[in-house]
Amino acid sequence: MAARNSIRTVGIIGSGPSGATLASLLTMKGVEVTLFDDGRRPELIVGESLIPAVVPVLRRLGLEERAAAICQLKPGVTFTFGEAEKVEFCFQSLAHFGGPTYAYNSPRPAFDRLFDERADELGVKRVRARANIERVGSNSLQLAGETLAQAPWLRGRQPDLLVDSTGRSRFFARTLEIPAEVGPRKDVAYFAHYEGFIEQPPRGQVIIGRLASGWCWRIPLRDRLSVGVVMNKDDAAKLGASPAERLEAAIDRDPLLAAAGKNRRRLTEIATYTNYQLVAECGHGPNWVMTGDAFGFVDPMLSPGMHLALYSAELLSEHLEDLPAYSREVRKQLKAWMELIQYFYDGRIFAMYQTGMAFERTFPGRVTGSLHRFFDREVARMASGLDPTSRFGHGMLQLMSYPAAWKTDPATLAIR
Repeated sequence: MAARNSIRTVGIIGSGPSGATLASLLTMKGVEVTLFDDGRRPELIVGESLIPAVVPVLRRLGLEERAAAICQLKPGVTFTFGEAEKVEFCFQSLAHFGGPTYAYNSPRPAFDRLFDERADELGVKRVRARANIERVGSNSLQLAGETLAQAPWLRGRQPDLLVDSTGRSRFFARTLEIPAEVGPRKDVAYFAHYEGFIEQPPRGQVIIGRLASGWCWRIPLRDRLSVGVVMNKDDAAKLGASPAERLEAAIDRDPLLAAAGKNRRRLTEIATYTNYQLVAECGHGPNWVMTGDAFGFVDPMLSPGMHLALYSAELLSEHLEDLPAYSREVRKQLKAWMELIQYFYDGRIFAMYQTGMAFERTFPGRVTGSLHRFFDREVARMASGLDPTSRFGHGMLQLMSYPAAWKTDPATLAIR
């Protein structure tokens, strides 16, 4: 492990929210940071729905007021698993834990630019070009000569630490040929922005729906609705030849989506995302480290992506001299989110609610009502990002999933 305070210069590849946040936090600590990014962004970026754990980071960077000016307030999430059945999570329940009681739906990439602008305000040095890196030996990296020359303030010296914040491009993993742990799902997502969809109250509530094959999202933005479907690649191929045909067919064949979107008009092109549930087998090396999606991408279900991107930036800023500890904690977070999300995919969370509601109807009263509210709070606490690794919360879900099967077979509610 490096000696204390041995890292004085850091080169960050990628100026998305994770890279820009890390640059800002390190600059505040007196570390000399150089950001390398060519500034190119797609029109649509997955991860528009945020969770409450993002709010403290926005406040720490002095960005919440700016974010609130362009984002839609998000009071919670509704999960529909049938035409008449739904589970609603309200972030107000988080007041019990002293955490933020709301989140935002963000118009990316405009939201991402807020982090970039903040880094500039703090004096982060920037090279507005795509960085080239070179492999040194079996497990080290360095900036290529032409890239290093574009940062004259480095005076020809390599940064003490290189950071991969390139997101799903996974720049370092590809260069070093680091394999990834791949999750069980082989999904593809298609999404676009629409107007004319009927939105359900309360305003800003995100709707996650179980489809005959896969699942869908409806994310209210300020002047439009983001609508997306996630399904197995083979099932998606049966819906049409193009992403547009597949998205529109998926909307039309689902009763809830079709009813809400009968007067819809698409405002954007279709964005396509693949390769979900991908985690690098090694997240750091002798002079390099990964953050955000470059380290691991869990799944769009429950919207943990932006939180993990910002959390990893905060964590690295605090463990700059102990990369193994940083990597262990990030991996712990990724594993906890994967386990939590699996309860939604395999139907156990919905079976728990069906069984719980049946029990509450049979035995109404304070005790069953209190148990219902307690369960809601614990799930919301983990899914909000306030404590996704809670041993108590994960243990509670595991324990309660067994009696839930007495009323409902979770397999009948699983997301294919």
